[in-house]
Amino acid sequence: MLQYILRRIILVIPVVIVISAIVFYIIQLPPGDYVSNYAAKMSVAGDIMSQQDMDEMRASLQLDKPWFIQYLVWVKNIVFHFDFGYSFLFNKPVLAVIEQYMALTLIVSLVTMAFTYLVAIPIGIYCAVKQYSAGDYLFSALGFLGMATPHFLLAIILMYLSYVYFGDPLLGLFSSEYVNASWSMGKVLDLLKHMIIPVIVIGLANTAELIRVMRGQMLDELNKPNVVTARSKGLSETKILLKYPTRAALNPIVSTIGWSLTSIFTGSTITAIVLNLPIQGPVMYNALLGQDMYLAGTWLLFMAVLTVVGTLISDILLAWLDPKIRTEFRGM
Repeated sequence: MLQYILRRIILVIPVVIVISAIVFYIIQLPPGDYVSNYAAKMSVAGDIMSQQDMDEMRASLQLDKPWFIQYLVWVKNIVFHFDFGYSFLFNKPVLAVIEQYMALTLIVSLVTMAFTYLVAIPIGIYCAVKQYSAGDYLFSALGFLGMATPHFLLAIILMYLSYVYFGDPLLGLFSSEYVNASWSMGKVLDLLKHMIIPVIVIGLANTAELIRVMRGQMLDELNKPNVVTARSKGLSETKILLKYPTRAALNPIVSTIGWSLTSIFTGSTITAIVLNLPIQGPVMYNALLGQDMYLAGTWLLFMAVLTVVGTLISDILLAWLDPKIRTEFRGM
């Protein structure tokens, strides 16, 4: 297993290098750059920038060089100085901007991911064991409804219901009295209260999809020979269920961790805008609109690394769950 993990980690390095180059090239594709975008905003405000002013600003920000030169300088600063560049929009280093929003982004994303798997797996098992029961039909209907409902629409509905029944639409992640307050038990409880709607909205689509996957896999596993043999030996149904079909059915669920991490991060952008959440999604959206290349590039690079790391975690968990994978690896 250790050799397998080391081999996968080594493969991560060239993948990340290639992805970083592609990401940096893509964010340069839209016409113009930050300076032209800034000049357009200034002209709307009545302050016209001359071409000379734009050229001088572009030179001061080192945007007058070809994209591959800018990329090489960016990578060199990351590798040797852990410097991801300067955010033009926020007028501060990119790392400072990311650190400002990353903690709450991770909290929301990880809680949402935990909610997704802790809800989807038990319900999927129940729907398979109680196939065609009233509960199975109910959860199936809710699952299809969850996959079909747009995030922003569900967020608006839940905010309205929260306001009608509790007098608070639960916008943001903190009440006004806790926004700038130091951390305390009261602030933690306020955060947990405000996370109810974001977690449900962001996690519902993935939860609904995983329920269908888990149910289908469990139905395939329940009547396999090893399960029938275990029943004939007199083992309890609960022990059989947990030891054989559930463990086998978890393989496709575990394999989704790689894309689940990034889908939760990126899927929260529209919801975060609607709910006014102080997390990374809206920051990334504004960076792309304003062509803040280093901030946008760093966030896209982080998403790519997260995908690669998530895939690595999935592979390790699959090797742990499935003896066939471990056997195949030993034979390599």
